[in-house]
Amino acid sequence: MNISVIDLIKLGQKYCKLWPEKAELARYFSDYRAVQSARFVCRYFPALSLFTVIMQLYFASGFFSGNGNINNAINALPQALVYGIFLLSIPVQALVMLGVKADKILPPPLASWYRSGLEKALTQGSNKHLNDLATSNPRYIDLAQLLHITYASRNT
Repeated sequence: MNISVIDLIKLGQKYCKLWPEKAELARYFSDYRAVQSARFVCRYFPALSLFTVIMQLYFASGFFSGNGNINNAINALPQALVYGIFLLSIPVQALVMLGVKADKILPPPLASWYRSGLEKALTQGSNKHLNDLATSNPRYIDLAQLLHITYASRNT
């Protein structure tokens, strides 16, 4: 399954959005913690990156101590940008890893659980989108869609 990096990032975003925010899922799926971590990183690290760059330039300039010089800030700019770019890359890495996980085929025990859960949901007739999830080789993204649909139908 050759997927480009951009498609992996998009798949990771979709997987992150589909995974339900239900704490009881943490007992059964290790993906719950990974998705929660990715949500945290994607939400807060861009601002943290900007804050890190600004604070490094501010402290390097010396303005806080009263003997500031703009040349000091310019000299510290490459190092500040490296830290900022590193912090900005962490959300991208998290989405790529989620995309890789979402594209993997479920292991046999989890696949059989997925199929039985899908059959139960189909017999209850809770949602018309469930027919789209019937597949011979379910992937983790399919599991996330099933969980998302079943939890959404419970809440309505």
